[in-house]
Amino acid sequence: MANFKAFKHVHQIQSTSPLSDDEIRRFAPSIFGGQAHVSRTERYTYIPTSEILAGLRKEGFQPFFACQSVVRDQTRREYTRHMLRLRHEAKIGVNEANEIVLGNAHDGSSAYELFAGVLNFVCTNGLVVGDCVDEVRIPHKGDVMGRVIEGVYTVLDTFDRVDESKDGMKAITLSSDEQRLFARSALQLRYDPADGPAPITETQVLEPRRHADSGPDLWSVFNRTEENLCRGGLTGQRPGHRRYTTRGVKAIDKNVALNRALWTLADGMRKLKGH
Repeated sequence: MANFKAFKHVHQIQSTSPLSDDEIRRFAPSIFGGQAHVSRTERYTYIPTSEILAGLRKEGFQPFFACQSVVRDQTRREYTRHMLRLRHEAKIGVNEANEIVLGNAHDGSSAYELFAGVLNFVCTNGLVVGDCVDEVRIPHKGDVMGRVIEGVYTVLDTFDRVDESKDGMKAITLSSDEQRLFARSALQLRYDPADGPAPITETQVLEPRRHADSGPDLWSVFNRTEENLCRGGLTGQRPGHRRYTTRGVKAIDKNVALNRALWTLADGMRKLKGH
């Protein structure tokens, strides 16, 4: 039995050991959908994500996170957007691991998507890599299984660049002013300035939730910024002095988009600092 963490009000599960099919099915049944949504035509090649997962397991990749979108229309529950995060079995037990992030849907809302991620086990942050690597998109046509497996190895080939970026961030020490600048830019990625002031401050964004993330290096600043903005739970104020507790970014597309934007911001600062 995996030592897993389930999230209330969200269809997702995260584990410190590989997830079984039964554990995944409890929280993300759309991964095991038996057919495509009725809106799909005969040109749509249907392969359940569970078969892709089985193929990736044969290649040595194990799932540690699974989720699916919350839908109001329950007729779409078995077809909706879902995501898996997988690590190669050789990387189990390390402090940080590069991951394959796989997204899909069977209602026409998404092709198969593959991109790189990084998991920091100190805070179990799931960071999604931004512009330093290319996303692989595979439409539901033809040899989907073969192209997904090929896409996985395409993403794996980018991990050297991911590690280079990560190591460069760790080597950079940010001044207090630079940290605040990073937090200010990150807040604008999370909260549209056109909607008014953000409900939380730069200081709150930079506040570490554990000692291991308290360093002034860019990697630590990035990690705690990502966690504070994506997980929420911070007390702030909305216009009119109304107290407000920030919400976590639970929607799959919004979470991935914010993660990638934050990575791009951090990687851009790395490059400006000459690493």
